[in-house]
Amino acid sequence: MNSVRRSAEFMGNDKGFTLIELMIAVAIIGILASIAAGFFGLYMMKSKQSEAKELLSSIYTAESVYFAEKSTYDLPSVAGFAPSSPPRFYTNIGDANFSFTATSFTASCSTNLDTDAALDAWVVTDISRQPVNTFNDIL
Repeated sequence: MNSVRRSAEFMGNDKGFTLIELMIAVAIIGILASIAAGFFGLYMMKSKQSEAKELLSSIYTAESVYFAEKSTYDLPSVAGFAPSSPPRFYTNIGDANFSFTATSFTASCSTNLDTDAALDAWVVTDISRQPVNTFNDIL
C-alpha cells in the first residue's frame, strides 16, 4: 500500500519538460538561428565594402593635397597615396585603376564579394568627394 501511495504522489508531482516541449523549443531556436545567419552574411559583406570607402577616401585626400600644392593631379603613388594596411578585398586599387587630367581625376576599385560573377564597384572623383557604389554586389 505504501508503494501505491508513493507512486501516486510521484506522478502528481510533474516538474519537468516533456520530450515534445523540448523538441519544439529546439525547432524554434533553429528557425531563429537560420534567420540570423542570413542577416549576419549581409552585414559581413557590408563591412567589407567599408574597405573600398576607406581606400578611395584616402586617394581623394592625397590627390586633393597634391592638387593644392602643384595645381595638377597625378598618379596616386606620386601624390602620396599609400594604404594604411594591405587591402584584403579590394586589391585592384592604385595607379592601374586611376585616370586623370590636369584638372580632374577618377579612381575606382572593385571586387567579387560573393560567389556570383558580378563585381562590387566603387568610384571617387575630384568632384564627388564621397566614394560612390556604382554596382552593388550584395543586393
